[in-house]
Amino acid sequence: MLIIRLQRVGRVHEPSFRIVVTDSKLGPRSGKPVEVIGSYDPRQGKGTNHIDAERAKYWMSHGAQVSETVHNFLVDQKVISGKKINVLPKNKIINAKKAKEAEEAAKNAPKAEAAPAPAEVPAQA
Repeated sequence: MLIIRLQRVGRVHEPSFRIVVTDSKLGPRSGKPVEVIGSYDPRQGKGTNHIDAERAKYWMSHGAQVSETVHNFLVDQKVISGKKINVLPKNKIINAKKAKEAEEAAKNAPKAEAAPAPAEVPAQA
């Protein structure tokens, strides 16, 4: 199965990415893409990023899947229509939901009142 994904190139602390069509079983760093269809540089402005829209549509029509980040990039470039996908790790989303539920439960829970302390007994000498 083919997938359209980002392939990192560039130096340390200076990332830039190729948008490549590759076999999903090969890692993104395998260096053997089927085709390079664009580039993405997060450090530059939006004007420097480009993608060959016709080739992207061609590969998607032939069954290539699109990674979440590339999907969002294609939506930005107006190559495809639709909503962006949340690319945050799912466990962070789940943890955020649990934290919200815990806060709501704490607000709605009745507050327990402390029992009065017993009277002090004087020490015997």
